[in-house]
Amino acid sequence: MPAVATNHAKTIELIYQLLCDDVRLEVGNKLSFMGVFQEIHVPEVPFGLPRIAVCNHWRGTGDYLAEVRILHPGRRQALAASTPSQLSLPAAGGFNTNITFFFNLHFTQPGDYIVQTLLDSNLFCEAILPVSCAKSPDDGYANPLLN
Repeated sequence: MPAVATNHAKTIELIYQLLCDDVRLEVGNKLSFMGVFQEIHVPEVPFGLPRIAVCNHWRGTGDYLAEVRILHPGRRQALAASTPSQLSLPAAGGFNTNITFFFNLHFTQPGDYIVQTLLDSNLFCEAILPVSCAKSPDDGYANPLLN
């Protein structure tokens, strides 16, 4: 993601964004990511997801209000939205990792869900989270799409 200059005193770059089941802080200030999502395949829809974490790693300078939203396919309604949180990058080349947890999400339909990241109430980036129904075949063999 390219750096975005918001004014002469602020510049910020999103280095990576991960969606996963959980994030843990380990010894040595290391992060462990469990169950990283590229897409979600389930036997049937609707379904519930007990927890999802959105991890954004930033580099740059400035102070911002960061928020994350997950939109239903069609972008008409939010599945989940975080409250704005302070994101501070005090020095040139500074970094910050912002982790947002959502609990007990109910996916009501298959399709492309949109994960949006906003800074100071302005859309900074968005990613697609495909959700599909992968029913098991009738012949009794396991579906290779299911883990």
